[in-house]
Amino acid sequence: MPTTIPSLNTATRLKDLLESLLQAPMPVRLRAWDGSEAGPTDAPVLIIRNKRALRRIIWQPNELGLARAYVSGDIDVDGDLYEALTRLAALIWRAPELRDIPVRAVFGDLVRLGLLGTQPKPPPEEMVVTGSRHSMRRDRQAISHHYDVGNDFYRIVLGPSMVYSCAYWTSDEPGYGLADAQRDKLDLICRKLGLEPGMRLLDVGCGWGSLAIHAAREYGVRVLGITLSTEQADFARKQVAEAGLTEQVEIRVQDYRDLDDGPFDAISSVGMAEHVGTGPYKEYAQILYGQLKPGGRLLNHQISRLRLAEKQPHQQRSFIDAYVFPDGELAPIGTTTTLLEEAGFEVRDVHALREHYGRTLRAWVANLESDWAEAVSLTSPGRARVWRLYMAASALAFEQARIGVNQVLAVKEHRDGTSDMPATRSAYSV
Repeated sequence: MPTTIPSLNTATRLKDLLESLLQAPMPVRLRAWDGSEAGPTDAPVLIIRNKRALRRIIWQPNELGLARAYVSGDIDVDGDLYEALTRLAALIWRAPELRDIPVRAVFGDLVRLGLLGTQPKPPPEEMVVTGSRHSMRRDRQAISHHYDVGNDFYRIVLGPSMVYSCAYWTSDEPGYGLADAQRDKLDLICRKLGLEPGMRLLDVGCGWGSLAIHAAREYGVRVLGITLSTEQADFARKQVAEAGLTEQVEIRVQDYRDLDDGPFDAISSVGMAEHVGTGPYKEYAQILYGQLKPGGRLLNHQISRLRLAEKQPHQQRSFIDAYVFPDGELAPIGTTTTLLEEAGFEVRDVHALREHYGRTLRAWVANLESDWAEAVSLTSPGRARVWRLYMAASALAFEQARIGVNQVLAVKEHRDGTSDMPATRSAYSV
């Protein structure tokens, strides 16, 4: 009697198809919409809930295609998300362009699996900003997209400190957590700036007002905080009032290009300059320089693109640009310090905090996952998935030295060259 050759299950056929399309072995296990599985048994499972997920990846065989499928809920991960992202990163990195995919060779499989069709619409969470790049109007759109998600949602992610930048982890003792590390970061900034009672501090991109409040309460300074997010400003003003600091702290919705309130004794720019863009950065630095008194200091806390990081090939638009930080740009730290010095600043200290940001992001992901149902109810399933994916992927990017973050301390010298800087770091080191 003739031998019957068993037919391949859906997951196996998908695995073979994807390996042919992407020209690489699948690094994760696949679970298809019919429950069948294929692939390495010791790997996280990529759940493919429907055929639309594959159409997204076929049309965009890169991080954007996978992100669209994940944000929409067409795919999910069963197992360690960090491990799954690490395994998939190498596949995304070498993904071919659509025109290079050998579609003819697998055309029959595409037909049998019902995967041919028009490109699905992106999830509604995908953002397209309009107008001239880094114009005031377009920058307001980009900032609103990211920060006006809801203060209650951000409280879940960030915790009670409401600080949305890299924490400074000074202890591994039990009981020392994210709120402690964020407090230590705020205090580190104030000490680097040499704040003293009666000084005026400008906080550019003040977020929810945590640094402004800490500086006013602990160091006795007067603070002007500016942001383009109306939700951030509303929250910050309430926090200032509750702290009894309305005589010391003013929060405005204002673009840095409209500033005319100097001179200030010190300026902080924390997690703000990434939104400025490499083109306008020179003007940004010049504006801050002009707002500062001679002898005043600038603390610029900014994510950087590391020398080892390379631009992904065949990638017209990244997940971060489409869903998280529209128009955000990362520059190498050397570029940043050069532009600051060209504006007139003298760079006095560069403090790399890369590992601290990986730890911070993992804490934020844990916060989000622990209160997932509430986070979804406050935004949308897609928006919560965007934040989970972006924070987990960013944690890996910092840990794997693909991006970094630095605090740059710079000073505006007096005309005679004196800087009023301490002779050693002891004034602000731990």
